[in-house]
Amino acid sequence: MKYYLIAGEASGDLHGSHLMAAIKTLDASFEAHFWGGDLMAAQGGQLVQHYRDTAIMGFVEVLRNIRKINGFFQKAKIDILEYKPDVIIFIDYPGFNLRMARWAKEKGFKTIFYITPSVWAWNKSRVYKLRDHVDLCIPILPFEKAFLDKYGVNAIYHGHPLVDIIHDYQSTKDASIAKVNKTLAIMPGSRIQEVKKLLPVLLRAASMVKNEYSVKIAGMKTIPENLYLDCIKKEGFSASDITIQYDKAYDLISNADVAFVKSGTSTLEVALLNVPQVVCYIGNPVSVALAKWLLSIKFISLPNLIMDRAIVKELIQNDCTPENLVNELKYIELHRSTILSDYKSLNETLGSHGAILRIANDIIQFVQ
Repeated sequence: MKYYLIAGEASGDLHGSHLMAAIKTLDASFEAHFWGGDLMAAQGGQLVQHYRDTAIMGFVEVLRNIRKINGFFQKAKIDILEYKPDVIIFIDYPGFNLRMARWAKEKGFKTIFYITPSVWAWNKSRVYKLRDHVDLCIPILPFEKAFLDKYGVNAIYHGHPLVDIIHDYQSTKDASIAKVNKTLAIMPGSRIQEVKKLLPVLLRAASMVKNEYSVKIAGMKTIPENLYLDCIKKEGFSASDITIQYDKAYDLISNADVAFVKSGTSTLEVALLNVPQVVCYIGNPVSVALAKWLLSIKFISLPNLIMDRAIVKELIQNDCTPENLVNELKYIELHRSTILSDYKSLNETLGSHGAILRIANDIIQFVQ
């Protein structure tokens, strides 16, 4: 069958690549056009647009790039009409994908939304867009299916795909890689705008504890290297003080003692890799103010949202200061066993191994 997948950022590329791999094991006729990144490209098919250009986040940032975004819509529509896929699979990236889903449904394409938007957290009226424009929704958080069911959305739930991804990583990890104690891992995000705002603050905190921790940054090849190097230099580090490890976040995290992590999918990855963390976020002040006004949730990080309690510390906007970050490192040193116990409960909540293959099977059966 012919599949069309749309992912607009790094986490979508990760999840999309594993979904493509699972579908390929079950559908020998697999063909694909897709929006994503290098991980999805490794699975074959035709990459239409790389996420390095589409990963735009925040109300103000979207307005500034509206002409560019409209160009992406037109590009996707033209390619879909020419390719004529059997199904279109939207992967997260709700601002773009919900609008595309409406168009695709009007054109008669079968539509699936994998990693459904957090409509329970934002404007709940968006749930009706899922009901009316998406044939099948596949949420990945335990409480989401019940919410979608209540509004008449056709949804299935098989567990969280990161359980599979982390399991597969741990089973193939090079055992010769020794864990280095007292290492601070920094994960500043996958978007240029995030790194610009957050990395200087995280490095400032790291400079206050550099006698206790070696510092390593999880870098992305989609971000200019000079952005990392300039931040490192400005915060008083020499090139030999800090290691930048590109596109190998799991290796970096699993060998770290503690981590500063930008809010997003990475917070759950770090928790499943069993590393204590401080969740951080600094965004455009206007965008953050609007988000606080619109959001109807207590937490922003996935571990806390899933457990419905604060198992990791969140430092957002003005609270994300070097002093607060260092204080949280001290807290982690004293309460490591409690944090790891909470992580174990989180892992149990997310379901069993094999979710991605079950999801792929349901997608194939649904389209057929």
